[in-house]
Amino acid sequence: MNKVLLLFAVAMVIAACSCSPNSSSDDDNGNGEPITTSEFVIGADLSYVNQILDHGGVYKDEGVEKDPYQIFAEKGTEVVRFRLFHDPQWIKDAYEDQDKQLYHNVEDVALGIQRAKDQGMEVLLNFHYSDIWADPANQEVPAAWDGESFEAVKDSIYQYTYATLSKLNEDGLLPEMVQVGNETNSGMVHPYGEVYGDATWQELGQLINSGISAVREIEDESGEEIKVMLHIAQPENVSYWFSQITEIAGVRDFEVVGFSYYTPYSDVPLNEISAYVESFRNDFEREVMILETAYSWTFEGADDYNNLFYTESLVDGFPASQEGQRDFMIELVKEVLEGGGSGVFYWEPAWITSDLQDLWGTGSSWENNALFDFEGNAHTGFEYMSFDYETGTDRLKERD
Repeated sequence: MNKVLLLFAVAMVIAACSCSPNSSSDDDNGNGEPITTSEFVIGADLSYVNQILDHGGVYKDEGVEKDPYQIFAEKGTEVVRFRLFHDPQWIKDAYEDQDKQLYHNVEDVALGIQRAKDQGMEVLLNFHYSDIWADPANQEVPAAWDGESFEAVKDSIYQYTYATLSKLNEDGLLPEMVQVGNETNSGMVHPYGEVYGDATWQELGQLINSGISAVREIEDESGEEIKVMLHIAQPENVSYWFSQITEIAGVRDFEVVGFSYYTPYSDVPLNEISAYVESFRNDFEREVMILETAYSWTFEGADDYNNLFYTESLVDGFPASQEGQRDFMIELVKEVLEGGGSGVFYWEPAWITSDLQDLWGTGSSWENNALFDFEGNAHTGFEYMSFDYETGTDRLKERD
């Protein structure tokens, strides 16, 4: 999700068919065979952590400074998600320093993967196929590919995906999951794959399949299984988009239907998520995961960078408090589990305030959605990760 431009995302989200999910309880793939899912995943997008640590951010657990990757592992995070930009030179402009190191590029992502794996967590690598945030409103082609022919861009997607994963594999950092595109409601690498512009669904399908082909090539070479997922914003758009991409565009070689769920930008109530997840699982015969979500624990701020979530993000019964944030996330995970889903990822739960800079501000526009307080202490919101969804108790508290 693009932190500032998110405010404009809804206006650009496709006015797609927003059909209610069907309530069928059938649990097969249409051929009479069970739909298999992996163990449920509790995930967190920690793409900003390296940059925060380099710019004065401090993380604590029970008042003691600690490695944030260790905190997440100990609190129950199983998979860490990292976004990858092609060539984010704009970071130098944000800091007004042309010698500034880059973040969200291959080197930064490799460092994050190493830190996550050192703590025993798996990794989801999120290819944005852009130099900057890709989301429903923005899918800019990387500057290096701009002006090339469609066939050249399609090949560039393959070569870039392959080279990135090959290098990570050589370094023992191969991700267990790969996301081909981020919130691709309107397509990707515009204008080449802009389905609400001049491109067709078939052309978008060729671009996505090119990325997937590179993943499968690395999978064959490494002997390691890699789960491929596609991702769009908001559950009300899933049925239409995934029908188009599978039936019209011919994209079928992927394991996970992924979507973002942000309450300010979705018309789907929390208590209907399970029905939507069940519908997606049955209709597309694949695993279903929420790849981005968040909830506010306060509407105060720790810096002058304006926050993105305000009172309109609240759901009745879940106040903007640490307990309210925890309880919302517990209910959301329950909904996904009830629908037969396979995981929930929290977006940037560690984006605390620091001297981090981007093109829109210094600090954080997300600290009121983080799982840390304004002093950097891990807070009550984390407890949804260790909650035992079978017994209704907190596993970490029971252990203590």
